[in-house]
Formats: sequence, structure tokens, C-alpha cells
Amino acid sequence: MVHALHEIHRILAPNGILIDLRPLADNWPVEVKSNRATLKAGRVDDMPAGIEDDKAANQAIARVATEKLFVQEQAEFFPFFYYWDSPKEMQEYIDDDWADFVSIDEAAWKNIRSTWAVADADARLRIHVKMMITRWRKIQS
Repeated sequence: MVHALHEIHRILAPNGILIDLRPLADNWPVEVKSNRATLKAGRVDDMPAGIEDDKAANQAIARVATEKLFVQEQAEFFPFFYYWDSPKEMQEYIDDDWADFVSIDEAAWKNIRSTWAVADADARLRIHVKMMITRWRKIQS
């Protein structure tokens, strides 16, 4: 990852901007959301690979910052929501796209399914993801 950041620095225009935008492993909450209520239904479990990816990205950006390739100008955290119409749809998505990064244990799935089943007819499932966006400015070398 450090090599990629060095390459970005090499080709980035003078005073160019690097945007670091990514989700952060944080045992994201699973909610059942309807027009009338938001019900907590469980949490995802962060997998070691997701935690290690966060750690590696943080170390890489810290390294190029200490090498004075980039200076951090601004950092923000914000929520991002993924929505599904049913527990089955949500489980398929997680199994297909997130299996290396998060999991949900069977007890949590049971609670998610039962919370969704008794919710309003318009209820959808969502995962509340913690996102980070940081702006880095290229330092001339």
C-alpha cells in the first residue's frame, strides 16, 4: 500500500489532492427501519481481515505523512447506510460481497429476522456503516 501511495504522489499534479474514503471496521449496527421507527436488531462482527486492512491503511498513510509526501488538510467521519428488503437479501449480499470482512452470528440473524417480521409493512433492513473521508495535499519534494 505504501508503494501505491508513492506512485500516487509521483503522478499527482503539484499541490494535488488525495482523497482517502473508506469504511472503518466498527461492528456496524443492523437496524430495521420503517417510516415510524428504527429498531436495533443486532451488530455485525468484524473479521480479522477487515481489521487488518484498516490497520494497514492507517499505517501506510501515516508513513507517507512522516515522509512528508502528503499533509492532512481535513478529516471527517459520517454514516453510510446499506438497505435490503428482506433478511434473505441481506444475508446473500453479506455472503457474496462482505464475507472476508464481516459476519453475523446465528443468534443475531435470529433476532434480525424476528425484528423484521414484526415491524411495519414498509420496513427494510439496513447496516449503519461508519465512513471516513480525509483530504491530503501533495507536498512538493
